[in-house]
Amino acid sequence: MKSTRARLALVLVGAAALVLAATAAARNHSAASKSVVIGWAYDGSNGGPMNPFDAPALAAAQLEAAKINAKGGVDGMKLVIKTCNTQGDNATVSTTCANKLISQDHANVIFTTCDVDLAAPVVQPAINKGLLTIAPCIGTDQMGPKRFGTKGKLAFSFGNVAQDEGSAMAQLAWNKGWKTADLAKDTTIVYFKAVVSAFKARFVQLGGKIKYETSYQDPALGGSLASVNNAASGIASHPSAVVVTSTAGAYGALAPFIIDLRTASDNAAVLNSWAGDGNYWLPSSPKISNYWFVTYANAFGHDPKAAINTLAHQIHAATGGFVAGPAAIDGLVTAIKRASGSLSGSKLAAQMVKFHNVPTLSGSVSFSATHHTVFGRAYRVIEINNNTPIEKQTIKALVVPNSPDS
Repeated sequence: MKSTRARLALVLVGAAALVLAATAAARNHSAASKSVVIGWAYDGSNGGPMNPFDAPALAAAQLEAAKINAKGGVDGMKLVIKTCNTQGDNATVSTTCANKLISQDHANVIFTTCDVDLAAPVVQPAINKGLLTIAPCIGTDQMGPKRFGTKGKLAFSFGNVAQDEGSAMAQLAWNKGWKTADLAKDTTIVYFKAVVSAFKARFVQLGGKIKYETSYQDPALGGSLASVNNAASGIASHPSAVVVTSTAGAYGALAPFIIDLRTASDNAAVLNSWAGDGNYWLPSSPKISNYWFVTYANAFGHDPKAAINTLAHQIHAATGGFVAGPAAIDGLVTAIKRASGSLSGSKLAAQMVKFHNVPTLSGSVSFSATHHTVFGRAYRVIEINNNTPIEKQTIKALVVPNSPDS
């Protein structure tokens, strides 16, 4: 009897071993044949407001994905990027685009444009489906629960959070000896407002004095050139060591704003955020000088990292934000590995929110329950003189202040 039971036990153990082996083989085969489909909604329109930021990030991300795939992918899965054009980030087109990526392309993860207001029509349907949703370079902490509620736990940005960026700008101004500042707030998008408010908070904390504050609304986003002219006129009447704004060269305010200041004989340094990166917007006459900005990387060929210079040359980058595309890919790969190969949005988000100094091409990336947008990066400081950009230094924010506009 005992012999019979023993033989039966051996048979059952052997059968169980065969089942486990078959299951493991099936899993390995599934992992080897499966792809990670990234659905990327971006502004692919020439002249579109986010195209100078979205297009380079996408181009650089595609190269990074190809490098990862050449090494076997992530946990045996190849990265596949499928795109759709939001056509100037038109809200209706953006929603249609998101639905296509989700329903027809069967995206596992959604990537979206680099402004939270313009990205929202893509973000909402993606997180409603439970998908991890990433922006390469949104610059506010609204890319997360703050704007999208509980489902916003699935939303992250590999951009620099505005509070961190504004703080770094204030630290730069203080270090340069610019102890007085005029503020000009572009009210068209949250990021612009939040950067200037964060600058103010940190600058005053350091001991700086705000001499004058004004606002304008970019004509490219529903405002008027008259509001830009009025802002510059007000500042010229209250001269300070530095004029601080956050607005994009791709829009319609930056060049007229600086030209108005110089015409009024206000030659103070003008300090901008990453939004004002690039030389594509510079007027041929008059040439721009004493203009400063902070950015992710140097797109002009002399970044401290050789890999960044190589990539910038490959994709003909217009702004340093292109490194946020590869950074987002690197971050996604790290999350998948830490989630043991799972593509579940909730499992990936649970790993991503715990990121602390995760290495990427763009530098170390950290998130928190409060900030689903990166803080703590080293910014490149670039000055433009006579229309020529020159990198001056790098700088980090030492404090991340609250910003009432964030």
